[in-house]
This record gives sequence, C-alpha cells and structure tokens, in this order.
Amino acid sequence: MVEAIPKNNAGRPKADSRRQAVLSTIIDEYLITGEPVGSHAVSAKFARGPGWSSATIRNVMAELEELGFLEQPHTSAGRIPTDRGYRHYVDNMLDSTKLSKEDVAAIETIGLGNEARARPDRLMERASHVLSELSENVGIIVWPSLADNGLRQIRFVKLPDSRILVVLVSTSNIVHDKVITLDEDFSQEELNRTAHFLNTEFAGKSLFAIRSEIIALMKKERALYDSVVRNAILLCERSLQDEDSAVAEVFLDGASNIFGKPEFSNTERIRELFQTFEEKSRLVKILNECVAGDSAGKVQVLIGRENLASSMQHCSVITTSYRVGTDVCGTLGVVGPTRIAYGRMMAVVNYLGRFMERAFLNEVSLQ
Repeated sequence: MVEAIPKNNAGRPKADSRRQAVLSTIIDEYLITGEPVGSHAVSAKFARGPGWSSATIRNVMAELEELGFLEQPHTSAGRIPTDRGYRHYVDNMLDSTKLSKEDVAAIETIGLGNEARARPDRLMERASHVLSELSENVGIIVWPSLADNGLRQIRFVKLPDSRILVVLVSTSNIVHDKVITLDEDFSQEELNRTAHFLNTEFAGKSLFAIRSEIIALMKKERALYDSVVRNAILLCERSLQDEDSAVAEVFLDGASNIFGKPEFSNTERIRELFQTFEEKSRLVKILNECVAGDSAGKVQVLIGRENLASSMQHCSVITTSYRVGTDVCGTLGVVGPTRIAYGRMMAVVNYLGRFMERAFLNEVSLQ
C-alpha cells in the first residue's frame, strides 16, 4: 500500500512523500505484527531507493512523531501509529481494496437457504456472524425497531384467561408478537373483524402515525358507537403500548474475539467495553451516531478517541447504513482495536451493506 514516491529534480523523494511512505510502511507492518516498528524494518523496504539512508528514515520517523502521527511506547522501542496517524492513513493513503473471492463468497452464502430468505432475523444473525468471522472482531447488525417500520399486518388470536396473542408484521417482514390481557372478553370473530379494519386502514403506516390517527378517532363521537372502531382503539392501544419507544434489535457476534487482542489485556478496559455491548440501547445510539447524516450508505470510520463513548476510545468502529424499503435504515459494522485492517474491513462492511439491501429488495419483490 506504499504509494509511489514522487521525485524532485535531484532524484530525491520530497519531504511530504517521504513522510507518507514511511507512515504507510509503519502502519502496514504494525497491523501485521502488533509490535513497534523500528527504523531497520523501514530501511529494509527502501534499501535500494536513492535518498533513503538510515539517518534519513530515523529523521522522518522523528518528524512523524512530532506531528502526532506516531508515538514511541518505550525509549528504546520502535514507533506505533496514533489515532491521528490512522486517521491520515484512512483518509489519504488507502486505495480501494478489492475483496477476495473468499470474502465475497462468505458474504453471499448469508442469503442461501429458505429460512434465511423467509426470516430476516435469521439473515441478521448470519450476517453478524459472518462479519465477526471475516474481521476476527465483533460484528454488529442493528435492525430498525417496529416503531421505525411500517405495519404490514396485525393479527389477534384468542387465548385462555382473557389473553390475546398479538402478531405484528412490519413492512420489512419482521414478525413481532406479544401477549396482552384485557378486562373484557372478545370472541375470535370480533378479533378477526378488528384486525381486518386495522389492516385495511393502517397498512404501511408507522406506529407513530397509527397512534396519532387512533387518538383522532377517539375524539370523534361516532367512534363510541361503532363497535369495530371501539374494539380497534382498545386492542391497538394495548398492542402498541411501549412499541413506539422500543429499541432497535441488535445482532452481535464475536465478542469473545477481542479477548485475545493485546489491546484489551486491561481488565477494566474490557469490562467497560462488554458493558457497552450488553446495553443495547446505548450500542444502537453509538452506531447511529457513527452514520449520522449518511444517506448514501458510505462507510464511516471512527478511530480511538473520535468515539464519544469512553468505553470505545481504544476501538475503531467501521460502519455503514443499509436501507430497508424507502424510508427505514439499519446499521451494520465492525468493532475492534485501532490496530485493524482498515482497507479490507471497509470493503467488507460496504459489500455486506449493499448485499443486505439487495436481499431485502428481492424479498419485497417476491411478496
């Protein structure tokens, strides 16, 4: 990944190109070994190039350290990249990385099988697993909450003891079910009529829209005399209770991968990180902040202290959004140490995001 080094009239590399070449070499080496990189390792890369004496390389490394791109963990050790060094590397020095056939095949197999096509939640599980396998870090898929989806269908099934099973199917084909208990008894026929009314009147609308329209219905006197509308109001109010504030679903895989990373040998650091993984609403907020303002599905990279959450400030978070239908966006990404293969992971995350969009587009077209 070391870019071509421009030469001046004297045949010597320019100062800026020297810094770029040395920084790229150190980062590439450090990503592989995890060990501080000394000047001798850099010298080996440029041994035959004019103007690349050992003294020159040491001077360039010192300049990069002064600029904040490198740091020296120990007095006698080599250098390692800083967050700022990684940021410069990602923004200015990475070429488009082409995925290997193996990576592409691993992602494409997510959609194989009838279960994966029929159950988006199974697709999410498989996608997060493949993401963690390919990255050897943590793979996360965030599926939008029902409140953000439209309602495709609602069904009510009578159960014993005045309980009713409510089955909500979103426009993106995710099934949510819950059991509610009411004081009054309904026949299955009444429940069917009510479901038919709701599906006819509100199909495709978000829960927020449904809630506001039901409130408007409640203000009309005629609603009090229409049993179907009255039942719909009662059942829908109870069925949608807490759904409009429900957090998006999170599919997380590979948390154990980070145990072997030297960057997470600190017990307190890893405890804080795992606590973040367990707090789903907080994790969703963090990932949504990563892709905030991104409407085109671009890959976003937050490195180390660029993360607002203190527990993530030793991590890199590589994310993208994916679109489900016309309005709803989900998020997917990889969380790992700052020493991560940025080029390949950005390509993996981007390919998976576009694969998910194709999968859901095909799913909708078949229905």
